[in-house]
Amino acid sequence: MTDPAPVNDFFTISSGYSQLWKSATLSGELRRWARHWPHRTAVVDPQERLTFAALDGAADRIAAGLARIGLRRGDRVVVQLPNRADFLRVWFGLQRLGAVPVHAMPAHRRDEIVHLAATSGASALVVADRQGSFDLREMADQVGRTLRERGLAPPTVIVAGKAGTPHRVSLADLDEELDHGPVPAPGPGRRLLPVEGPDPDDPDGPAPGDLALLLISGGTTGRPKLIPRSHTDYLLTAELGAAAADVGPDTVYLAVLPIGFNFTLACPGVLGTLASGGTVVLAPDPSPATAFALIETEGVTHTALTPALVPHWLAEAQTWPEALHSLRVVQVGGARLPDELARVAGPALGARIQQVYGMAEGLICYTALDDEPELIATTQGRPSCPEDDLLIVDPASGAPVPDGQAGELLVRGPYTLSAYYNGPVPDPAFTPDGYYRSGDLVRRLPTGHVVVVGRVKDQINRGGEKYAAIEIEDHLLDLPGIRAVAIVGIPDQDWGEAAVAVLVHDGPAPSVRALATHLRERGLAAYKAPQQVHSISRLPLTPVGKVDKQALRALLTSVPKGHHR
Repeated sequence: MTDPAPVNDFFTISSGYSQLWKSATLSGELRRWARHWPHRTAVVDPQERLTFAALDGAADRIAAGLARIGLRRGDRVVVQLPNRADFLRVWFGLQRLGAVPVHAMPAHRRDEIVHLAATSGASALVVADRQGSFDLREMADQVGRTLRERGLAPPTVIVAGKAGTPHRVSLADLDEELDHGPVPAPGPGRRLLPVEGPDPDDPDGPAPGDLALLLISGGTTGRPKLIPRSHTDYLLTAELGAAAADVGPDTVYLAVLPIGFNFTLACPGVLGTLASGGTVVLAPDPSPATAFALIETEGVTHTALTPALVPHWLAEAQTWPEALHSLRVVQVGGARLPDELARVAGPALGARIQQVYGMAEGLICYTALDDEPELIATTQGRPSCPEDDLLIVDPASGAPVPDGQAGELLVRGPYTLSAYYNGPVPDPAFTPDGYYRSGDLVRRLPTGHVVVVGRVKDQINRGGEKYAAIEIEDHLLDLPGIRAVAIVGIPDQDWGEAAVAVLVHDGPAPSVRALATHLRERGLAAYKAPQQVHSISRLPLTPVGKVDKQALRALLTSVPKGHHR
C-alpha cells in the first residue's frame, strides 16, 4: 500500500520526560528477558507452553520469515489473532523485524479491517483460520478485494492455521528452523521520540524512539483512529502498571480479555508480567468456567476484567470458591465499576480489587492495592506517573474547575500522545498546548483520585467495547424507510451501557434482529448492533440544530423497558 503522509510530534516532548524513557525496544527487552530467565515459563495456552528462550527464538524465526516474503522495517501489519501463543510469536516477530503491528480486535469484521488496513497503509494482514464457524480467511480475501476496488494494494494474508489456498501464507511456514541469514532492516522507521542511541540488547533492530505499534481508539466521530505508541513510551506504561499492581517474578497473569486490548497487553498485563519474569496464561474464551479452571491449575495470581464480567465471576465463585486459592489481584477497567459491586467483589473473590481507568491514547490510573476500601470502591484511581499532567475543565468554556467539581479531563504526559497517526492537522481532539481531550467527565478528589461520572463524547461503551454512535447511525440511514436515526447509550445493569436506536421511519419499525442483520451484512462487528429500538415522530434538536441526545437519553430512561423493542 502507499505509505500515508507522515505526521510529526505524536508526543509532547518535554525535557522532564527523558529521564523516564530508557534506550530499549520491545524486541531488545524480549532478548534480555530470555537471557535472564531462559528456562522459565513465559506463556501458557491450552495447547502449549513456551519458555522465554523459546519465545525469543520464535521471534527470530518469524522475523526472518516475514523478511523472506518481502516485509521490511517500518511496514504496518494488521494483526487479528485470538488469545493464543501465536499472537505473541507474531507480535514479537514484527518487533524484531522493526515492523509495526496494527491491533485489530477478534470481533472485528470486514468493514473494520478494511478501515484499519487503509488508514495504516498495511502491507500484510495476519488472521486465524477460523473463529468458531466464521471463516476469517474468506473475510481477509474480501478485505483485499475491497481495497483493490478502492485503488489500494491488497495486503499479504498470513494465516495462523490452515491457509487454505496458495495465495495465502501459512504462519507455520514462516516459523521454520532455517538459517536464512540476518534479518534485513533497510532505512529508518518512523521516529516518535528523541531517544538517543540503539538498544544495546538489539543493536541492529529498531530504535527505541521508533513507532512500535498502532492501537485503535474507541472512536467518537466515526471510524476508529490509530494511536501511535513508541517502544519507550509503551515499555514505560507496562512498567508503571507492574509497580501499581505488585507484579513480580512469582506473578501468573491470566489474560481473559482479548490480548490486543491495551488493558490486557500493557496495564500491566502481558508485557508488565513478562518484564517482571512472570508467566502469562492465555484464556481461549472469557467464560468464568474456563477462567476458574485455569486459575486453579496454573496458580494464577493476577487477572483483568471488564465490569460486565464481574457478576458472572461472582456467581461462579459461589459454586467453585476453591479454584481461586492463588488469586491475589483482580483489576477491573474498560468502563466504570458500580460502587456496590466494587464493595462486594473483593471479599467474594478472595482477592484485592484494583480499579483501572485510562485510555489507549496514554494516561492510566490505578487504585493502590493498600488504598482504603471505600476509595477502591468509589474511585478509578490516581495517575500511574508523577509526570502525568491532568487538567479538568468546564466542557463549554474550557476554564479549569476546582477539585470536587465535574469537568472534562484533559491530559498530557510522557506516554500520552499529542496527535493521532495520520490524523487531521490541527486536530480538535488536542489543545494547542498539547493536551489530549479525553471526552470523559471526571471529578478529582483532594487525594488525587479520579472519579468518572460520564462522557462528553458521543460514544457507546458496551462492556468495555467502545465505538462511535455516528458510525452506526450512518449505516442505519441506508435502511429503506429510515428518515432519521440517533444511537443513544442508556444504563444497563449487566453491560454498563445499552445502545438504543431511536428511529424516525415510514411504515413499521425494523426489529432489533433486522438491524443486527443489516449491520452484519455491512461487515461490522456484532457488538455494535443496538440492543433496543425506539420509534419517535421527530428527533429533538439543540438550539444550534444538533440532535439533542441528552433529551433523548432522559426520554429513554423514563420510558418503561417494555416499551423498547
